[in-house]
Amino acid sequence: MARKRSEGPAALGFLVPSVVGLTIFVMVPTILAIATSLFDWPTFGDVEFAGLKNYRRLFARGSTFPAALRNTIVFTLVIVPLNLVLTLGLAFWVATSRWRRFYRVLFFVPVVTPTVATSIIWKMIYQPGGILDDLLSRVGFTMPNLLGTGNTALMAVVVVVIWNGLGYNTLIFSAAIDQLPDDVIAAARIDGASGWRQLWHVKIPLLTPAIFFATTITMIHAFQVFAQPYVMTAGGPGTATVTVVMDVYQTAFQGGALGAASAPAMVLFALILVVTAVQWLGQRKWVHYE
Repeated sequence: MARKRSEGPAALGFLVPSVVGLTIFVMVPTILAIATSLFDWPTFGDVEFAGLKNYRRLFARGSTFPAALRNTIVFTLVIVPLNLVLTLGLAFWVATSRWRRFYRVLFFVPVVTPTVATSIIWKMIYQPGGILDDLLSRVGFTMPNLLGTGNTALMAVVVVVIWNGLGYNTLIFSAAIDQLPDDVIAAARIDGASGWRQLWHVKIPLLTPAIFFATTITMIHAFQVFAQPYVMTAGGPGTATVTVVMDVYQTAFQGGALGAASAPAMVLFALILVVTAVQWLGQRKWVHYE
């Protein structure tokens, strides 16, 4: 009993910094953002209570929010599964290579490279007369203006977002693959499980905690995508690549309406919260921790 009492202050000491940081940098800003969304709050001028008017404006005629929400959902539905499939495949390939450390560093480079810089480079690759256009013209193909056409701009940005995030999940999966229990793999091999059968029925179930973590983090990042479409297309052509975070930025810092900008931010917050909660509740049925 005395030992448990002595551990109490130590445990409290470890918890206090995290609780203080969570309160100051997460809870308080969230509460203030919710309050701000209920006011007409210009950057300069008088603040007036608006109730739910800012939320009703989101779906009013002429609002860009419906397009931003649609694009954000499309981004998430495309990016998350493609990212998981590609990174899991890369991780298994890296695990079989003697150059695994080199490949892990190589794939992680885009993650630590400034997003604005890589987005500018990709914009130069995509633009007419750019690197990709020049390469295709050498073999007789004419490349359309990928970023200037509504039908292709969104997917062109998706490619860049996926490329930017490949290294993170590849590293997560590579670490998880290295920790797979050798005795379980050996037992499966003795029982006749090899190749695809061993992969689907033994290795993938053992990797489900890492897959669940990667899915959650990738989903949250996909909902919050901003830098790549902003730098490459500024949301265009039209509203083809505008996202919710971009709509928040443009409303707050270009339009000077802080209250109106807080409303879509709160909608996005609620959407991420609900989807994450559904994932957390559903993981009990498919994630195997033992």
